[in-house]
Amino acid sequence: QVQLVESGGGSVQGGGSLRLSCVASGFNLVYDTYCMGWFRQAPGQERAGFAVTDTWDKTNYADSVKGRITISKDSAKNTLYLQINNLKPEDAGMYYCAAVMQEYNCPTRSSFFKYWGQGTQVTVSS
Repeated sequence: QVQLVESGGGSVQGGGSLRLSCVASGFNLVYDTYCMGWFRQAPGQERAGFAVTDTWDKTNYADSVKGRITISKDSAKNTLYLQINNLKPEDAGMYYCAAVMQEYNCPTRSSFFKYWGQGTQVTVSS
């Protein structure tokens, strides 16, 4: 059973940095084939994907976040990370980690992903 548990959210001042973590269980980041990604949902808005990666570390970023956000993995910890730098008010929202098995060349489209974490909240203060 695939499970994803996010952590690392909180209240951060604009211009600051944050690293979110997503611990995966039920599959192995080294030996399995998968896509994983990070999604954000702000109040009143749809969940939107902006950073994805696959087994072979091929990444795909939404144009709106390129240069400020990095998705990475620690295979030894079976954990996915999201580093966000120069936080802006529009970065606030609930952040979700997602995964789908037996896929690669991952899109940022949320409907592509099957498994979801419970989310971690990010607030950006001015």
